[in-house]
Amino acid sequence: MEQDALDRAFMALADPVRRAMVARLSRGDATVNELAEPFAITKQAVSKHIQVLEHAGLVTRSRDAQRRPVHLDAAALERLTAWIDQYRLLAESRFRQLDELLGASQNAAASHPEQENPEQENTAKKKEELR
Repeated sequence: MEQDALDRAFMALADPVRRAMVARLSRGDATVNELAEPFAITKQAVSKHIQVLEHAGLVTRSRDAQRRPVHLDAAALERLTAWIDQYRLLAESRFRQLDELLGASQNAAASHPEQENPEQENTAKKKEELR
């Protein structure tokens, strides 16, 4: 996915109203009036939010007689998910490597009894001498 398209999509989804619209559209197409219902904003503001989502490639509009329903582009969301997943998988791989390293370190420590630190021995001797 190209960088500009990613930027537009994530900027569009940064707004809670637009995220709520995407959530609503995930259940099916809706008109501007239907999308405006849960918000205390004007229909003009809702239309502007829809334009931002359209510009980001997340939704499309069609004409159905007098209605102009808004459609969620599931493929666009899938592209965002795929982009995020590549980094999630890298992070998970690094965590697994860290777990293996820590496990090996703990196993090594468990197989060798603790050896006293020479500084601790010297401190203990000095305390004995002072008594």
